[in-house]
Amino acid sequence: MAQQQLIRIGTRGSQLALAQASEVRARLMAAHDLPEEAFAIEVISTSGDRILDRPLSEVGGKGLFTKEIEQALIEARIDIAVHSSKDMATALPDGLEISAYLPREDVRDVFIGRAAPTIAELPPGATIGSASLRRQAMLKRMRPDLNVIIFRGNVQTRLRKLGEGQADGTLLAMAGLARMAMTDVATEILDPESFPPAPGQGAICIESRIGDAEVAALLAPIKDAPTTIALTAERAFLAELDGSCRTPIAAHARVGGDGTLSLHGMILKPDGSEMHETRRTGVVEDAEMIGRLAGRTVLDAAGPGFFDGWAG
Repeated sequence: MAQQQLIRIGTRGSQLALAQASEVRARLMAAHDLPEEAFAIEVISTSGDRILDRPLSEVGGKGLFTKEIEQALIEARIDIAVHSSKDMATALPDGLEISAYLPREDVRDVFIGRAAPTIAELPPGATIGSASLRRQAMLKRMRPDLNVIIFRGNVQTRLRKLGEGQADGTLLAMAGLARMAMTDVATEILDPESFPPAPGQGAICIESRIGDAEVAALLAPIKDAPTTIALTAERAFLAELDGSCRTPIAAHARVGGDGTLSLHGMILKPDGSEMHETRRTGVVEDAEMIGRLAGRTVLDAAGPGFFDGWAG
């Protein structure tokens, strides 16, 4: 992309989203020796940012955080879009693709406790706020006595609600806190083996128009191969399950130094009463197949009807 041409980066307007867009800009500046003035960060309001009084599953799922940004990309009002990978639907709009992933941040979830520093120490019947069905289901599996309520909004909004006493604790992604230099608010870091993350958690992705050679050349130096491989497996697992915000799904793929890929996948019922998980290992070249097979494995274990009624 010619240096004199302004590179327009589309993003949501939250503090975390802006931090992610700024990281993409900084990496592109370093890779191409470009000044900050070569970029324009375009803030685009999404439905997911505006609708805060209902669960995502009731108003359209993950696409609510991306569709307005993707429309701007389709209409060429922006050149690239920066997203949290876990917000991305498995099927993208025609003409768009995920063209790059940055190196992945910490995948773990953290607990921020007001009534107690850890989930185990919470008093019986404590109230936990979370917007994630995955986190809600895993919490209920750990502590069936907990009262889990919907907590929507960005990181700052959720922490404000917690400070106001609307809940005794909440869960957030360590990656987001790290990108905003806020990891000190965490009172417990959860083990990803027993509390695995959402597919794509901790990874920033860049979406662009298919066939845009200039953008492809721009992004090539900042693409991270291990993250791309891991996310290929996790998104294949999600796609096999037809996963959305309506379904509690967890997946964590890791690339080993010997060219192997390991994937831990999990599905749960929303009330945490039933869980199925699988672990698969293979070569990195088979990342998509590993994800697909893992998805079929947990579906077979769960049996027909496991997903019935979840969309309500």
